Amino acid sequence: MTLKIAIVLGSTRPGRNGEAVAKWANDIAARRDDAEFELVDIADFKLPHLDEIVPPAMGQYTQDHTLAWAEKVASFDGYLFVTPEYNHSTSGALKNAIDFVYAEWNNKAAGFVSYGSVGGTRAVEHLRLIMSELQVATVRSQVALSLYTDFVSVTGVVEFRPAEHHRNALDTTLDQLISWSRALRTVRTGA
Repeated sequence: MTLKIAIVLGSTRPGRNGEAVAKWANDIAARRDDAEFELVDIADFKLPHLDEIVPPAMGQYTQDHTLAWAEKVASFDGYLFVTPEYNHSTSGALKNAIDFVYAEWNNKAAGFVSYGSVGGTRAVEHLRLIMSELQVATVRSQVALSLYTDFVSVTGVVEFRPAEHHRNALDTTLDQLISWSRALRTVRTGA
């Protein structure tokens, strides 16, 4: 059975840089034959601030948007989160989307592609803590993109132009993510 990996676009901000980053990661991942990849834009789910009465760990979702999000999250074996860094953390929109469901994340793996003034590394550190509480194993390798060197303003329009070494970091991150996702599938299925 083929592994399914979500590339989760973790920003909903108008004019977001993350869209170009997520498409870049998805294009590279799509050339691989060891998993299926799907770009998942949290903006498409139009999640409000968490509006479920019962805590997500109970799995008693009542809202249609929660049920749709839970089904999408549950359909994957692992996740590559594309996150900006806002105020030394991830985006509120991504944190909210993560918090909406619980069991659907359990015993899976996650990798990270971040961007910000210092590569978004502080956002990833926060996400690693959040993922551990959700029983998600995070891989060591990550991609850290700088707003100063990997994004270029051309006549007022910002273009994403990642340095070549980021491609190697992404390949390593995907290698680790696929390996861990495959291993954790046995935890979930017992096979």
